[in-house]
Amino acid sequence: MSAGRLLRAEALSWMSDVRNVTGGDLVLQPLWDYLHQNHHDLLRSPLFPVVLSVTTYFVLVGVYTALDLLAPSWPCINRYRLHPDKPVTWPNIWTTLGVTVHNHLFFIFPAAVAQWLWRPPTPLPPEAPSLWSFFLGILGCMFVFDFQYYLWHLLHHRVPWLYRTFHAVHHQYSQPFSLVTQYLSGWELFSVGFWATVNPILLRCHCLTTWGFMLFNVYVSTEDHCGYDFPWAVHNLVPFGLWGGSQARRAPPAAGH
Repeated sequence: MSAGRLLRAEALSWMSDVRNVTGGDLVLQPLWDYLHQNHHDLLRSPLFPVVLSVTTYFVLVGVYTALDLLAPSWPCINRYRLHPDKPVTWPNIWTTLGVTVHNHLFFIFPAAVAQWLWRPPTPLPPEAPSLWSFFLGILGCMFVFDFQYYLWHLLHHRVPWLYRTFHAVHHQYSQPFSLVTQYLSGWELFSVGFWATVNPILLRCHCLTTWGFMLFNVYVSTEDHCGYDFPWAVHNLVPFGLWGGSQARRAPPAAGH
């Protein structure tokens, strides 16, 4: 074989490998086939996204709360806390957990039931999303969600009545820890839940992309409020300071500003 043909064959082989990776069908299709075949009825339920998000949230909060309780006696953990001299106390935990459970019982649960009654079962296409569309969809949903919450947050800080009535509760704790993530008024929790549900529909995301976005959104929201600055935190992985992360919450915001 001539050198030219050999180079051409190598180039075609490399391009084929790139298509396999970036096209994503061969990457995500086995996972999607497994989910499709073994958990079909569960995945089609309109309640599944709610269960997925709530379960993920409480698992993450449980992990961070365990770290909070261990941190005062474990220097290897405490060194990563934004406020190492201010331990998270049991009264902090019970108060924020009480509000979280209240919101889930009186806002999330009724909304989930309404969604179960209103929305038809989720159609599960036989094809998985490409790897490119999967990550691009998550990025797009995050961008839209972040912009929506930025406007909501700005409005509720600029209008004193909105701040006092709906948003002030979220700033009662100047020291961030994971349970503060959903230490919110019902209106704020409803707003963020509504956007997280609607944005993938507006962007016409594959259901696997939708669930990936929900998982990532819950993760970064919890991480942003966790009170830790771990090396693997998203804001430490994204360059040029483009991701605020938990560091943005080191100093408490002034009320109404």
